[in-house]
Amino acid sequence: MAESPIVLVPVGVDDDALDACLAALDAGTPSGTRVWLADDAQAGPRGLAIIERWLGRTRLQADYTRRQRPNGEVAHLDDALRACGDADVLVLAPDAVPAPGWAAQLSACFARDAAIATATPWCNAGESASWPRVGEVMPMPDDLPRLAQSCAAMPPEHPELPAAVAHAVLIRGSARAKAGGLDAASYTSWYAALIDLSMRFAGLGWRNALCETAFVARGGEGGPCDGDMDALAVRWPAWHQRMATFLMTDPLRASRERLSTLLADMSAPDRQHDLFDAAGDDVQAASPGNGDDAP
Repeated sequence: MAESPIVLVPVGVDDDALDACLAALDAGTPSGTRVWLADDAQAGPRGLAIIERWLGRTRLQADYTRRQRPNGEVAHLDDALRACGDADVLVLAPDAVPAPGWAAQLSACFARDAAIATATPWCNAGESASWPRVGEVMPMPDDLPRLAQSCAAMPPEHPELPAAVAHAVLIRGSARAKAGGLDAASYTSWYAALIDLSMRFAGLGWRNALCETAFVARGGEGGPCDGDMDALAVRWPAWHQRMATFLMTDPLRASRERLSTLLADMSAPDRQHDLFDAAGDDVQAASPGNGDDAP
């Protein structure tokens, strides 16, 4: 059976966001999960102190690497993904705040459908995967544990997205091996390179799915660098229309409304821990083991 995914966090320059990200990662991820903090020479002195303190106390099996000089966001991530080999990798934005149970729910999504190449959780700033309104940036939720419990009660249908979204995405290693790496020559941002990778997955018959049973919050959306969207339009002429049609027709409206209803009806917060424990047991049964080797 497959090992649990490696959580890959490309370290950024926002120290406060990184601190919040690592705290939520430690609190909401199963103990022993492999985590790789990959620093493209971005963290400053305070960021390095935050990382060092977190490494000293985390329950996770964590490693930290730092380049001597920046290599660029896409090239840096491509090198890290290649270093993970055929393992499934959960790329988490360094300014994202994962809700409890996020990694277990994403792993369960992969276990349900072997055709899924990317699984993206809900986000308050996630474009096509946004909740409560599609394509809008909303404030970070006040009660992530309650929201996570509501997500876990959603039926796991895993509908199609136009592409994976960069707040958090689980990438299937076997699919990545077939599609090739990230295109650092054509794109400067992870935002655009992930869209390109998602389109290549779709062209090979894989699915880019929403994991509606998981939530990862973020302070704001990621975005492209100069020239990235032009490069996408040249390679994938139908992309902009595909995304526009998705946002206008809003095929996930019923799912978002159902999540909103579940959240409104949730009245027993003391059931959260039992629910998360049960979800964790189910995922471990589907894909046991955390591996002993560093990523």
